[in-house]
Amino acid sequence: MTIRVLLADDQALLRSAFKVLVDSEPDMEVVGEAADGAEAVALARSQRADVVLMDIRMPGTDGLAATRMISADPDLAGVRVVMLTTFEVDEYVVQSLRAGASGFLGKGAEPEELLNAIRIAAAGEALLSPVATKGLIATFLAQGGHTDSAPGDGQAYSERLAALTVREREVLVLVAGGHSNDEIAERLEVSPLTIKTHVNRAMAKLGARDRAQLVVTAYESGLVRPRAE
Repeated sequence: MTIRVLLADDQALLRSAFKVLVDSEPDMEVVGEAADGAEAVALARSQRADVVLMDIRMPGTDGLAATRMISADPDLAGVRVVMLTTFEVDEYVVQSLRAGASGFLGKGAEPEELLNAIRIAAAGEALLSPVATKGLIATFLAQGGHTDSAPGDGQAYSERLAALTVREREVLVLVAGGHSNDEIAERLEVSPLTIKTHVNRAMAKLGARDRAQLVVTAYESGLVRPRAE
């Protein structure tokens, strides 16, 4: 099965470089290029893209707004967005994950990292780089000023977390720590398929689109506390 990739970046030279790289792989192809977010949303729909490589900062409709639009459209439920950032430590990273992105990648990433990111996102997994997984999300949430939770969200989180089983909570904490299904399975001494089932059930109960949203929910709900560095 060929992964259909959409490139959304206002820099034509960068899009061209990504296109050459992606089209060189036998299991993926570029099906469209967009110079702004609005065009990216339209092409995601018309070209039936599987993964959108989305630059956060673009003129007009930026990547953050475009990601929200894609996530809110039921017809685009199968589309995964990977945010591209100039710097991994970026104030928009948490916002992009909350908006529905499956993860993010620095523009300075190695070619193999980019290709791997596309495959991970297409498989429905969360793409969180080591930098992010080890503390970036926790850092922004700990600062307090970057969250946009509305009053009453705490109670809503508590009610949804109450629906989780003890094992689902345990798995959620490990997911928030950046562990893969295989790593969690090894730690809990169960099969990866069992962990996948727990993750899927937690996503359904918490209303999370994918693992990336599980990570944000785990921190915002207070289930996982940021570590003091």
